[in-house]
Amino acid sequence: MEAKIQKWGNSLGIRIPINIIRDLALENGSTVDIEEIEDRIIIKPKRNLEDLLSCITEENLHNEIDFGMPEGNESW
Repeated sequence: MEAKIQKWGNSLGIRIPINIIRDLALENGSTVDIEEIEDRIIIKPKRNLEDLLSCITEENLHNEIDFGMPEGNESW
C-alpha cells in the first residue's frame, strides 16, 4: 500500500487508510509505538490495560486453573 508523507505543522505526517484503522481498532487519539529499524518505519498500536481487558468476552474467557498447594515461599 502506498501513502504520501505531508507537512503537518513543523512535522511530517502520514494518513493511515481506513481499512487498516478498522482492522487494528484504531481511533482518533490512539497511541502507537514508532520504531526505526534499518531502513523501515514500524508503527504498532500501543495497547493499555483497559484496551486489553475490553477484548475479554464470554467466548474467550478461560476457566480458573488450580495449580495446587504452594511449594515454596509464595505469598498467597
